[in-house]
Amino acid sequence: MKKLAYLDCPTGIAGDMCLGALVDAGVPLPYLIKTLGQLGIEDEYELQAETVRRNGQAAIKIHVHLISVRTGTAHQHNSTRHLPEIEQMIQKADLPTRATAWSLAVFRRLAEAEGAVHGIPADKVHFHEVGATDAIVDIVGTCLGLDWLKIDHLYCSALPTGGGVIRAAHGQLPVPAPAVLKLFEIRQVPIYSNGIQRELVTPTGAAIATALAVDFGPPPAMRLQRVGLGAGGRELALPNMVRLWIGEGEGEGGSGGDRGDREDGGAGGAGEEDLETHHHASRDGENGEEQIENRKSKVQDSSPAQSPLIEEPITVLQTQVDDLNPQAIGYLFDRLFEVGAVDVFTQPVGMKKSRPGFLLTVLCHPPQADCCETVLFRETTTLGVRRSLQQRHILHREMQTVQTPYGEVHIKVARQSQQGPILNVHPEYEDCAALAQQHHLPWREVHWTALQVWRQTRQLFNS
Repeated sequence: MKKLAYLDCPTGIAGDMCLGALVDAGVPLPYLIKTLGQLGIEDEYELQAETVRRNGQAAIKIHVHLISVRTGTAHQHNSTRHLPEIEQMIQKADLPTRATAWSLAVFRRLAEAEGAVHGIPADKVHFHEVGATDAIVDIVGTCLGLDWLKIDHLYCSALPTGGGVIRAAHGQLPVPAPAVLKLFEIRQVPIYSNGIQRELVTPTGAAIATALAVDFGPPPAMRLQRVGLGAGGRELALPNMVRLWIGEGEGEGGSGGDRGDREDGGAGGAGEEDLETHHHASRDGENGEEQIENRKSKVQDSSPAQSPLIEEPITVLQTQVDDLNPQAIGYLFDRLFEVGAVDVFTQPVGMKKSRPGFLLTVLCHPPQADCCETVLFRETTTLGVRRSLQQRHILHREMQTVQTPYGEVHIKVARQSQQGPILNVHPEYEDCAALAQQHHLPWREVHWTALQVWRQTRQLFNS
């Protein structure tokens, strides 16, 4: 089972609302304060959490009180940091790997939207809100909170458009703000009007949702465990809060989560495939595909003329290097899976000047492409990464559980169609490995036993 989170945003989303919901869901405020201090800007703000009421409901409101460095007094100001400075700040902060990659992805997504609006490169955007201290705290703090909660997949509801006008650095602007509208366009976010004529979705909130959410729409199937409520600043006709639903489920679709969709619990927001070819990051010792990733996919017409297989988009990142220490490869694989890679593998290649090197290929779902690309640039010597979007067909899969003499083992069952005949059956590698270690047995014995118990159970059920 995966750890899932769902952002329910009836009155929109902002960075401080996300952070408040995470704190209400259990993320310790002292942890956030201490870890955010590693950014080196702790003398610019004070972080405070307050319990407030919105339409009678208690929720956490996060305050980022800005402080003037010169006078030491409260001072409302916006820094004018550019994207490269923010990226450098985050990379030097020694944050958890996932939080680092997610934070960089959110800022990059917002920079690209702002750049598109103003017609300039992302690195040249003169940030106002994005470069502000409170926005850095909101974005990085949210990524730290999701990491602390060990969220595997993040989902988000459709977002309300709001209405009216806002005052910005370039004068009055219509709501949604241009950058927010561009972010909606980039991720094809489902939007609607709830009749409230206010700015409901801020650029920071839109960047968090569009960079980290696997999908937008109804909540995924989950066993709900906890709800965190993060309050907005105003009283509105509806309770002004983000409701963060947290629970366990199968996790359809890829996310910027910790262990992703890897059925073996392996790292990766959408971890899915394992191949034991070349230098491959095999996690289950069996065949490739790990988990059905069909939240954004579609089942084709199952008429005799068409295949009932599931079709979905997949992003392919590739780069080749000839000057990377081989000892870094294993570490690189782990970091990629942590931020959402579906699969990672290398192949030996001959490069220019007859140098031996290797081709590194990363498969990931489109929402995790930026995070994976960030890790590639950060952890390898490459100067460029190629990106392509492809379509793939995957089998329908379900997880079953058997009780062996050694303990419980999850069994992955694959079919060509949801009700079709079984094509493949595999006990989960991690379950077998853990039981083998616990009972001091060969792994293959536990694996074989799990298969036998599954077959016997199936025969008994069908008899």
